[in-house]
Amino acid sequence: MNSSAANTSEQQSTQARLEEMGRAAREASRRMARADTATKNRALHAIAEQLDVRRDQIAEANDRDMKAGRDNGLDAALLDRLELTGERIDGMIEGLHQIAELPDPVGEIDDLKYRPSGIQVGKMRVPLGVVGIIYESRPNVTIDAASLCLKSGNATILRGGSEALHSNGAIAVCIAAGLAEAGLPETAVQVVDTTDRAAVSALISMPEYVDVIVPRGGPSLIERVSRDARVPVIKHLHGVCHVYIDDRADLQKAFDIALNAKTHRYGVCNAMESLLVAEGVAADILPKLAQAYREKGVELRGCERTRKILEDCNPAAEADWSEEYLAPVLSIRIVEDLDAAMDHIARYGSGHTESIVTGDYSRARRFLAEVDSSSVMVNASTRFADGFEYGLGAEIGISTDKIHARGPVGLEGLTSQKWIVLGEGHIRQ
Repeated sequence: MNSSAANTSEQQSTQARLEEMGRAAREASRRMARADTATKNRALHAIAEQLDVRRDQIAEANDRDMKAGRDNGLDAALLDRLELTGERIDGMIEGLHQIAELPDPVGEIDDLKYRPSGIQVGKMRVPLGVVGIIYESRPNVTIDAASLCLKSGNATILRGGSEALHSNGAIAVCIAAGLAEAGLPETAVQVVDTTDRAAVSALISMPEYVDVIVPRGGPSLIERVSRDARVPVIKHLHGVCHVYIDDRADLQKAFDIALNAKTHRYGVCNAMESLLVAEGVAADILPKLAQAYREKGVELRGCERTRKILEDCNPAAEADWSEEYLAPVLSIRIVEDLDAAMDHIARYGSGHTESIVTGDYSRARRFLAEVDSSSVMVNASTRFADGFEYGLGAEIGISTDKIHARGPVGLEGLTSQKWIVLGEGHIRQ
């Protein structure tokens, strides 16, 4: 068999395998939708116990992935995401227990009202059905995604990165054991066990089995999924986040927020990538911030007005204003006022997270109302744009879409609402 025929055969085998998983997930989703809260919580606690009991097996599997990653030249950042330390396993276990403690959204009824006809009309929150999740590097996402889908009554198919194949496989064993112990179908959470890239193509093209896709990874993955999927996608592509320091800001608060938003962590989607400063306070705050950034090794790229204040600042190119660095690099622009700041955000932002630092209530309200991003903040670091910080427990991702879910997607974002009608023999006249 030639290589072309072999590749075709492998793709067909992968397609058939994913369709089999899809059918099993669809059937499991019906059982998950009717599972009660106590049963789902029992499964979450049982999975946590399995992670604890099987630490050695998980660590051994992760060591294999780490060795392969080093041999294949993965960079330090990817290796860090891939590694499962004892502390990270503890975090996975704690996350399961936390999600078990969260309110179950399934079955909630909102806005039940009597209509003039005598019927009652309301909305009931229900699971989405089958959620496909495609992600890279981090094996802890396997637990985060599985636990959120489980608690929200969904079935899920998880396709992790090839570099974490063994780690994800070891975690999948724990999940299956925990589901079985609680009397739930093991096929409610299925982890794709092939590195064949055709698995992604298959997963995103099965609307008969999969209700929604959540891609978590780099721009190339998300662009591909968004372009090729035949299934609805919950996504964000870039995290070009801004902090605007208004000329009515408390400058100490502004200093603390701007420093934290950039330097707390660099390689995350809610890190500030562009700092906007009102011209009236630029000369007062920029030198102090620049010194703090220099001490932390942050490269600064500024507009012409910024460089007149910060002589050692590199010039910013047009591309810098829309760049998600995910690195110790920051672009800085001095703007005339609030309107200019919002115009800049509207032109260059990615709809993720923006923050204003101001002591003026009216300006804060305008910023909240007029900035069109999934999270908009007043006097707070963009780093708070996170499911855990929002009280959602873990999150399955951030959505910059405007339909269904927006911002951090937790349990409620993995459900929908259907209309319900209650009558007592009512007929329409």
